[in-house]
Amino acid sequence: MHRLILLGTIGLCLTPLCLAQETPVAAGTAPAAHSIVVRARTFIDGTSAQPRANQEILIHGDRIAAVYSAGTRPTPAGAEVLDLGGATVLPGLIDCHTHIFLQGEVPAAGGYDVQLLKFPASYRAARAVVAARHALEQGFTTIRDVETEGAGYGDVGIKQAINEGYIPGPRMFVVTRAISSTGGYGLEGYAPEIVVPKGAQLIDGPVEARKATREQLDHGADWIKVYMTHRSWVDEQGALVSQPTLTVEELKAIVDEAHGWRKKVACHAYNGIGLQRALDGGCDSIEHGLELTDAQVAQMVKQGTWLVPTLAVYYYDHDPPDTPTGKRDAKRVEVHGVSFRKALRAGVHIAFGTDVGGFVWTDPIAQEFARMVEFGMTPMQAIQSATSRAAELLGERDHLGVIAPGAYADLIAVTGDPLADVNALKSVGFVMKNGVVFRSTLGSAGK
Repeated sequence: MHRLILLGTIGLCLTPLCLAQETPVAAGTAPAAHSIVVRARTFIDGTSAQPRANQEILIHGDRIAAVYSAGTRPTPAGAEVLDLGGATVLPGLIDCHTHIFLQGEVPAAGGYDVQLLKFPASYRAARAVVAARHALEQGFTTIRDVETEGAGYGDVGIKQAINEGYIPGPRMFVVTRAISSTGGYGLEGYAPEIVVPKGAQLIDGPVEARKATREQLDHGADWIKVYMTHRSWVDEQGALVSQPTLTVEELKAIVDEAHGWRKKVACHAYNGIGLQRALDGGCDSIEHGLELTDAQVAQMVKQGTWLVPTLAVYYYDHDPPDTPTGKRDAKRVEVHGVSFRKALRAGVHIAFGTDVGGFVWTDPIAQEFARMVEFGMTPMQAIQSATSRAAELLGERDHLGVIAPGAYADLIAVTGDPLADVNALKSVGFVMKNGVVFRSTLGSAGK
């Protein structure tokens, strides 16, 4: 009784289909295999250039067993049929840049600093649980969460709770603490006599860099996140300048260690010296990449470096335009779209990421799609950046981001046509993760 009341207070769907998602499963066990057939009028599989019509998806347990044209096979005996009618079915979406321990912090409420100085770890974890649920509600069945912002290894625990069925949420790839250098991350501006917590693990020198990488990997990091730039401003000539942090030698130690563990390194880098160091040091993905030179774009193509651009977040919360920070905010937007177009034309690998947590989790995460289309992607390219392309970045090609035999049964559906208007992805009416329906308002699955 107490469990149902608690879950109801955060808006839990209490249909039998949803309750299957919420029942805790003991570690090391799996629910009995169950066959489901999903039908829909339109089908986008995550890899094909064109959608297909009137398909059926046969799911056995947590995997897709077959995909075929409706009516060409008999329905397996005992299978549950979910007819989504005229909906468009897609693979579960993947956001490669999230922060479940951030909530679009309001400056008037203490902003970033109050989290580290006043919020108990339990409070921050509770908010992260709600953020994870919001991601799944919006159709993001997988996320790469790129650091806990002073919450230590809290993301490892949230991931474990999701995997064991105690809380609803997406499949998570976690970064844990992230790495920067002295003077390269908040909290800042306090008296030098006062020791304040920092939002990332700070290192100086290749030895400390390698040790921090080992610590984070040992404690459950799936990726390593490195801040290669910190604060930014507009100089006297009107150019965007970003403070570099780690040296190439420090980053090479991190990359060498992570790659030895068969893990990858994501580098936050806005532009300039720090971004160049990120490329020269061998990072696997550039996060944000606000201003890329032609030479840097060419280097990314040559090295196979991914770009996770996070466009939409930079349209939030601009300071007054006549202030230094307001000019910085406007300049970021000005150069970002240009760089995105340049990278797209050159063939840089691009994966979908939003920086949600930098804006509130109740806002549409899928707003990023419209920005990607605005700056040159077709709707299908944008969708693939959040499905098969994102899965490739995560090393999960053929398992995530596709509707194909052998892939995880992660599906979403929308009533509109996202190829005509990509904003249709802001209103997801059906969410399945691992073969379990988490949410549905469409067709027979909603009954």
